[in-house]
Amino acid sequence: MAMKIIEEDLGSPVGSFFTYISKEPVAAASFGQVYRGCTLDGFDVAVKVQRPNLRHVVVRDIYILRLGLGLLQKIAKRKNDPRLYADELGKGLVGELDYTLEAANASEFLDAHSRFSFMQVPKVFKELTRKRILTMEWMVGESPTDLLSGSTSNPINHGSKYLERQRVDAKRRLLDLVNKGVEASLTQLLETGLLHADPHPGNLRYMASGQIGFLDFGLLCRMEKKHQFAMLASIVHIVNGDWSSLIEALTEMDVVRPGTNTRRITMDLEDALGEVEFKDGIPDVKFSRVLGKIWTVALKYHFRMPPYYTLVLRSLASLEGLAVAADPGFKTFEAAYPYVVRKLLTENSAATRKILHSVVLNKKKEFRWERMALFLRVGATRKTLQWVVASSGETSIDNLPNGTNGVFDVAYLLLRLLPSKDGVVLRRLIMTADGASLVRAVVSKEAKVFRFQLCRIIADILCQWMFESLGQIVPASQYSYHLRLAGGPENRELGPSSRLFTPTYDYQSLLKDRRLKVIFFKILNSARKEPALMLRFYWTSFVMFIAASALAFHRLLISLSEAHLGTLPFAPKRFAMST
Repeated sequence: MAMKIIEEDLGSPVGSFFTYISKEPVAAASFGQVYRGCTLDGFDVAVKVQRPNLRHVVVRDIYILRLGLGLLQKIAKRKNDPRLYADELGKGLVGELDYTLEAANASEFLDAHSRFSFMQVPKVFKELTRKRILTMEWMVGESPTDLLSGSTSNPINHGSKYLERQRVDAKRRLLDLVNKGVEASLTQLLETGLLHADPHPGNLRYMASGQIGFLDFGLLCRMEKKHQFAMLASIVHIVNGDWSSLIEALTEMDVVRPGTNTRRITMDLEDALGEVEFKDGIPDVKFSRVLGKIWTVALKYHFRMPPYYTLVLRSLASLEGLAVAADPGFKTFEAAYPYVVRKLLTENSAATRKILHSVVLNKKKEFRWERMALFLRVGATRKTLQWVVASSGETSIDNLPNGTNGVFDVAYLLLRLLPSKDGVVLRRLIMTADGASLVRAVVSKEAKVFRFQLCRIIADILCQWMFESLGQIVPASQYSYHLRLAGGPENRELGPSSRLFTPTYDYQSLLKDRRLKVIFFKILNSARKEPALMLRFYWTSFVMFIAASALAFHRLLISLSEAHLGTLPFAPKRFAMST
């Protein structure tokens, strides 16, 4: 029957279009079956054939559903009309009966996301597509359910290292798929506004190239730009536990009905989610649990959930379910927030600046260091800011400097980001903030690690100046040898003293940057109104300069000794710092 439908719609025998087509379907769903084939040009394709006589079945079911929802409205005495959901569902299902529309959806989705290298969308063969037939590129990849079974299986032979390696590798691929699935959901939500409306595990594939592949484009959801920014704000406010701002964002998305008592909603959300614990600034809770709490409040106050909101939440919850089955410690917020951080710190638009300012600055425009520290820590540890820095310079992501315990050097990243093209958001943020609050943040106890990292940068500047001044005493080879990256992979083959040094960087251009000078003097002028604060700032700066000078002199001594006396045993830099 399927072959007959193909011949009827294409107008010729199957052999006129395919050199091979499977006798049995390789996949099946409620609307159609998929066969694997090969075109006359030699392309492997998936041929989806629609089941016969579907239209009257769909229309009948939607009609029955509509009657049931109308009865439910009367019994429950609800103000909103739930039959509208049946109408929306019916519109989508009837649209799915025309495979030419699905082909157009797939092509649109491909065009919108082709620039994102971690996503893969199959191409459509339009000449082999009709209302009841859809021919697309065959995607070779592993399904999430296969990866899940491989990652959770217990090998019979527990002593087999090979089987254990297979299990671990399947778990790695599954978690990589989930992380990319989360980023793909946020990309669709916050970048393109074009959402895959049915991202269940059966429609996802993990490609050999490490990409995430998408299938089935019968339903797409399109978002307005203002709703994209409201959704971005919602994620940020949930992470920060700012429930009143969350209600404001939901109101902007037309989720909260006009005239609703927002104070009562806020109190209910605080009661439902106030006990959530935070780990490194990120909610230490399952996304599905937060979703369930929000959904309870939404039902109580008759929220109007837009289709995209439900789709995205369902998609993220589904991905989290897969990941948690393989790794109980997986947190969706932890996977999603770095993407949000990168967008807020690099997109120079009024809407994103408003969100960032509302999070980092209070109503008096005072700088909230703990919030900014969270942004920088998440960005640095999750390769968010490194991506930005590497994209605007020559330094690769893997060669950025490491601090202790694998934490990336936030101060160095900031100095690379601030003068760059992508640093305009940070520059505007600092210019908007109250200068005195910035100085208080820098001299606070919480900024101790940041000051230590800044101290190393000052040591770099002094060290470069001393090397240049003593160019005849210290050979050029020794100068470049000791200013290689301190965290890069090539350093493993260098001598021990090379680990003392951080990257060669053009600090002279940084010191001459007029924009940064304006920002610095603006901050100092604002802080001069508080003499005690300025005295503390000057003392902290003096201590940092002394420590940096000791570290720079320590490096110079080691270089001179290696240049003229040969390699000496490694002298820990903590002695120089303590001096």
